[in-house]
Amino acid sequence: MHEYTSTARVWGLSCPGFPEEVSRARRWTRDILRGSPLAEDAELIVSELSANAILHTASGRTSGSFHLALAVSPQVVALSVTDDGSAGTAPKIEHQDQDAEHGRGLAMVNAIAHRIVVRNTDGGRTVTAELFATPRPGGHLC
Repeated sequence: MHEYTSTARVWGLSCPGFPEEVSRARRWTRDILRGSPLAEDAELIVSELSANAILHTASGRTSGSFHLALAVSPQVVALSVTDDGSAGTAPKIEHQDQDAEHGRGLAMVNAIAHRIVVRNTDGGRTVTAELFATPRPGGHLC
């Protein structure tokens, strides 16, 4: 293979910050990953990260939006959700009891993903969750 080529494919989707867009993000992910053994986990991760963007950042305000990127290679599926910012605090894993209605999403993503990376961007924050095709030690929030 040439040093400047890659077998990774990348897709992007921008969504207005409406709650019903979370189901659109799930369908989009499911369609791209159809037939992949990682599809169900990826769909759940996209759902949680998209919902968090709408609930906890400016993405859920009037004229807010969130943006998804999905990179697929034979080794890894990387799912990124970028929000519109102004949450005040960085995403964090909270250990809630089983009856709690909120606060368990990122902990669930951390349990499923092999790695999570949170990065500040110019206008917000990007949370990327990686699923490896081969088992590796996982569940790390970076």
